[in-house]
Amino acid sequence: MPSKVEIIEVGPRDGLQNENQILAHTKRSTLVKKLSQTGLKRIELGAFVSRHRVPQMEDSIKVARTCLKFAKAKNLKLQYSALVPNLRGLQDFLKTDLKEAALFAACTETFSQKNINCSIDESFERFKDVAAECKKNKVKLRGYLSTVFGCPFEGDVSPKKIVKVAHRMLDVGVYEISLGDTIGVASPKQVKQVLKALLDSGVPKNKIAGHYHDTRGTALANVIASLDMGISKFDSSVGGLGGCPYAPGAAGNLATEDLVYCLDKMGIKTGVNLKALIEVARWLQKEIGHPISSHLAMTP
Repeated sequence: MPSKVEIIEVGPRDGLQNENQILAHTKRSTLVKKLSQTGLKRIELGAFVSRHRVPQMEDSIKVARTCLKFAKAKNLKLQYSALVPNLRGLQDFLKTDLKEAALFAACTETFSQKNINCSIDESFERFKDVAAECKKNKVKLRGYLSTVFGCPFEGDVSPKKIVKVAHRMLDVGVYEISLGDTIGVASPKQVKQVLKALLDSGVPKNKIAGHYHDTRGTALANVIASLDMGISKFDSSVGGLGGCPYAPGAAGNLATEDLVYCLDKMGIKTGVNLKALIEVARWLQKEIGHPISSHLAMTP
């Protein structure tokens, strides 16, 4: 197994986008600032999307500017990123000093239509333009690949289809692909099968991250299965917040504090202060006004 793991905190974006309670940009900035002081090195702080479709992400420009200024003042060595679905979103993204953007693609046609209103082929045509602008502006590009382990509309997804879309993402220019268990149906056996197919096809281990939802309580088991395959990057969300607004049945992400606890107990380094992270999760619970799904943050 890897001796250390890189955690990508997605709570401020993937977590909050599914909340009925819309936090003001000042509260979202406070959340990112708190997370920035826990030892996390990569945080997705927002999304440059339509406020009509995802009102929770409105004012991401303000969040980005505030947090970049904070990190510079505190001399924090970390990477902030944001979701950018198209050129319109990239225009707003480039008004900040963020240096990492993320794109979304799906493994199934139906989910692609539901999530970003276009086919898989059309989504990649959009991505080419975004990728070109990112390269021009020296912005790193990350790729989210959704419905990897199952689709709420089409069911099972074949490894061949996953491999094909993953290589298309790499061809566009992403430096890393996050494999999304969008509705939380994956099992450790399936995770290993998919990872083996990707690795056998030539996708390097260091270009793969796991993004496992805990809908059925299997997220940590899927992380361990991934570790067995040499994967050392994982997305998680403080407090276990998250899910997808366009995926029926999608519950929360794996809680970052639960992930850190497990890895700490396995002797795998994360560089994250678990106590500080739990305090952030408990603060966030008060702000959103309902219980969080984290196991550890609820432990006395």
